[in-house]
Amino acid sequence: MSAAPDSASVEGYLAAVATQDWAALAAAVTADVVRIGPYGDVYNGRDAYVAFLSALMPTLPGYSMAVSRVSYLDDGRRAVAELSETVTVDGSPLLTPEVLLFELTTDGQVERVEIFTRRA
Repeated sequence: MSAAPDSASVEGYLAAVATQDWAALAAAVTADVVRIGPYGDVYNGRDAYVAFLSALMPTLPGYSMAVSRVSYLDDGRRAVAELSETVTVDGSPLLTPEVLLFELTTDGQVERVEIFTRRA
């Protein structure tokens, strides 16, 4: 059995979102984190970002996340995560493939995340 991911890592961030652990998410991001969503929506700052996700995520029926891989670049200062998120829409699962691009501090906290989704 593997250990839980360090909260100051991309894996910790993703685990926090997937499990809706808002304290762990807050620990994984910097106070001035910037999140740019797939629709051009921007959230600045830890409090605004955690408030957004903690209000949204519980409303998504059947939510799950499957991470394919995380790759670290630039001496660990950037990372790319390939994943898919699933929600239930009209009684059926809707799978959305995504790529997330992270910028990290030297100690692994997320200071910027950009989310890109595949569209038909």
